Amino acid sequence: MAKESMKAREVKRLKLVKKYEAKRERLKAEGNYEALQKLPKNSSKVRLHNRCSQTGRPKGYMRQFGVSRIVFREMASSGLIPGVKKASW
Repeated sequence: MAKESMKAREVKRLKLVKKYEAKRERLKAEGNYEALQKLPKNSSKVRLHNRCSQTGRPKGYMRQFGVSRIVFREMASSGLIPGVKKASW
């Protein structure tokens, strides 16, 4: 499990990105880079990092399902993900 502070920090960044998204696009279109630099660093979309929705794990993240590889394997084995089954040959 990830530290709660790391999960909270990521949520805070996501809120900032959503808050400043329209303003960033407008400033980029105008070419006003000085005003763009005065915005908070964490309001940039680049600073977001994908995390598992259940454990908060930052590595081994599967975008299609929104969980880490470990949680994905557990869910697939228990039949919680429709259309996914363990391969055997």
